[in-house]
Amino acid sequence: MPGPADHVQIRRARLSDVSAVAELSGQLGYPASEGEMADRLARLIRQPRFGAVLVAEDSAGRIVGWLHVSVTPLLEVCLRAEVNGLVVAAGQRSLGSGARLLEAAEAWARSKGCASMSVRSNVTRDRAHAFYLRNGYEHYKTQKAFRKAL
Repeated sequence: MPGPADHVQIRRARLSDVSAVAELSGQLGYPASEGEMADRLARLIRQPRFGAVLVAEDSAGRIVGWLHVSVTPLLEVCLRAEVNGLVVAAGQRSLGSGARLLEAAEAWARSKGCASMSVRSNVTRDRAHAFYLRNGYEHYKTQKAFRKAL
């Protein structure tokens, strides 16, 4: 029997998606103005070497989720892709759109020659951890993250 995610189309993000992408970024906990997001999204669209931004669009044309995936060649491991961000709209979660986005990102990664995928998730995001485990990911490392403004 068809489920809600069967009516969701996964496609590459377009600049016209910026308002929805910015709103969803806020739901993920990373608020950004539409202007800031337009600059970021335009850079990723213009320079595909930075990865791909995929969106889940429902049958009414609404963006209900997005995923950013990238490949960063590392010396210490075989070529792998990383999910840099994944969010599904409140009220649309657990209906399959996130899994569809993840499947599309994995296909994109395979097309780039990646041997694996990784994702980092804040220790407080228990629901996200369960989602990744359900989708075949394994918890393999716990680490601290550091950053420095440049």
